[in-house]
Amino acid sequence: MQWRALVLGLVLLRLGLHGVLWLVFGLGPSMGFYQRFPLSFGFQRLRGPDGPESPASGPAGRPGTPGGPSGPSWLQPQVPGAAAGRRRAPRRPGPDVCGPGHWGYVLGGRSRGRDEYEKRYSGAFPPQLRAQMRDLARGMFVFGYDNYMAHAFPEDELNPIHCRGRGPDRGDPSNLNINDVLGNYSLTLVDALDTLAIMGNSSEFQKAVKLVINTVSFDKDSTVQVFEATIRVLGSLLSAHRIITDSKQPFGDMTIKDYDNELLHMAHDLAVRLLPAFENTRTGIPYPRVNLKTGVPPDSNNETCTAGAGSLLVEFGILSRLLGDSTFEWVARRAVKALWNLRSNDTGLLGNVVNIQTGHWVGKQSGLGAGLDSFYEYLLKSYILFGEKEDLEMFNAVYKSIQNYLRRGREACNEGEGDPPLYVNVNMFSGQLMNTWIDSLQAFFPGLQVLIGDVEDAICLHAFYYAIWKRYGALPERYNWQLQAPDVLFYPLRPELVESTYLLYQATKNPFYLHVGMDILQSLEKYTKVKCGYATLHHVIDKSKEDRMESFFLSETCKYLYLLFDEENPVHKSGTRYMFTTEGHIVSVDAHLRESPWKEFFSEEGGRDPVGKSGHRPRPHELKVINSSSNCNRVPDERRYSLPLKSVYMRQIDQMVGLI
Repeated sequence: MQWRALVLGLVLLRLGLHGVLWLVFGLGPSMGFYQRFPLSFGFQRLRGPDGPESPASGPAGRPGTPGGPSGPSWLQPQVPGAAAGRRRAPRRPGPDVCGPGHWGYVLGGRSRGRDEYEKRYSGAFPPQLRAQMRDLARGMFVFGYDNYMAHAFPEDELNPIHCRGRGPDRGDPSNLNINDVLGNYSLTLVDALDTLAIMGNSSEFQKAVKLVINTVSFDKDSTVQVFEATIRVLGSLLSAHRIITDSKQPFGDMTIKDYDNELLHMAHDLAVRLLPAFENTRTGIPYPRVNLKTGVPPDSNNETCTAGAGSLLVEFGILSRLLGDSTFEWVARRAVKALWNLRSNDTGLLGNVVNIQTGHWVGKQSGLGAGLDSFYEYLLKSYILFGEKEDLEMFNAVYKSIQNYLRRGREACNEGEGDPPLYVNVNMFSGQLMNTWIDSLQAFFPGLQVLIGDVEDAICLHAFYYAIWKRYGALPERYNWQLQAPDVLFYPLRPELVESTYLLYQATKNPFYLHVGMDILQSLEKYTKVKCGYATLHHVIDKSKEDRMESFFLSETCKYLYLLFDEENPVHKSGTRYMFTTEGHIVSVDAHLRESPWKEFFSEEGGRDPVGKSGHRPRPHELKVINSSSNCNRVPDERRYSLPLKSVYMRQIDQMVGLI
């Protein structure tokens, strides 16, 4: 018996020594931003930048080079140039990196094997289930829309818990969360117009358009944010106008009897009321807010965010080209160039808050989320719509800077050692990490990467946000990846993750993204549906709610979910190329919008400083209507980004997000 005890003791001692070595040299289980997130393969226990060094780490957290700091490479500075030029086709990972055996090891022996992953996702998405999800998405929109019309119209928003309407907060002008958005112009109805058309509801679309024409006025004593009024109202009016006047009528008969371009006239009226924001500003960057009756308030703030000032070009450019009036595109493009000229000479990055008079950066944080998101988006989308090469050049330059300074982690998503890629918030001048949170608005970025063909990176980044969704059944407004917990706990029914899911499905046609959409749909039904609509989640953990349904829920969230499951929708089948604005409004990409008779006004060679300090601003002339259905020749297809993914690659993504 003694020898048996001795052998047992030696075995236990050996196991204990192995365990100590396993932990000391970082070979233990993954300690990612939360332990049940499968994307955390290879993560080390999170430490600050000044943590102890490990001989196994190299510069910027790269394994294999002695002398570098340990800890996740998200906390380490990026090596400039190391991440540039990543656009590539997905590569097949080696069997020891991404195979089921590896995943079983990383996840503590919980390997489910190849067959189970293929059965779970890649076994297609049955047509009957797809139709069921499409109808569920349509029903979600109808439930919210009908309740808005029954209980809230003509006010701006629906309070879905108490079944009543909401307008501007007249008693508290400082309540910008409400007053920036709600202008007393039936916002939810206006914002939802093109969703009705995309869902093929011609009778309700026609009824809604007539209601807007007959009841909505912008001659209101309302102080609104220029950005919100532009993307939600101006963009929707232009989108609906083009749907009505499209000679092809791909969504069914959406024509309006005796329609006389009223929506275009309304868009022009609103834009003229927003123009004072661009006056009396020394940089050409607009004031953040205007009163629709009186112009810029006397006590107006001289500080604005980059996205708010620099994301007006799509809507203003469309309006200018439909009217033949360069004024609106001119002021929007001048603002973009002014911001562009203020970027850091060292990093090429922009900050998130700027003084419109001095050009001084008040907020020096550079990231992908709030304050900057749609600025990047509209550089690319302006090029897609208008074909101005300088927009693409600016986008390519800032995308390179984003890759060099914001992207942390290993080079490839699906192979290699180290942490998976993540985009962090840095100082615009130094590129140094400023905080350890991401915000939910950043979830738009994978969709933007799809548009430029960087599909592999888009897949990986999307998996990160989806994994957070899987944990909470929603996306918290801010998530701290170091503390492994939300920093800001509410979820206002935002569409960004759904948008990226839809675009990734269009790029890959992988049924995995249909499962993602189904998860999101079911979460929204389970956690946000209330008596008269869908409510903001006040707290993503305890699922308490706020009595508000923002207009973008109907204009974007429901729309992208519906399109994800509606394979036969004219958006996908009509032969017309479409693009979505940052508020999800659909715009056909055609040659007419690429016609610009006033290019000399926009070029520096034409004698005008890009920040508008010299040169003559063209004056608005009498409204001239150009029918948007004429000259709708398709623009040559300059990039095809339908990219089939190998099953082994998608299995890795399935494993990332499917085990939470």
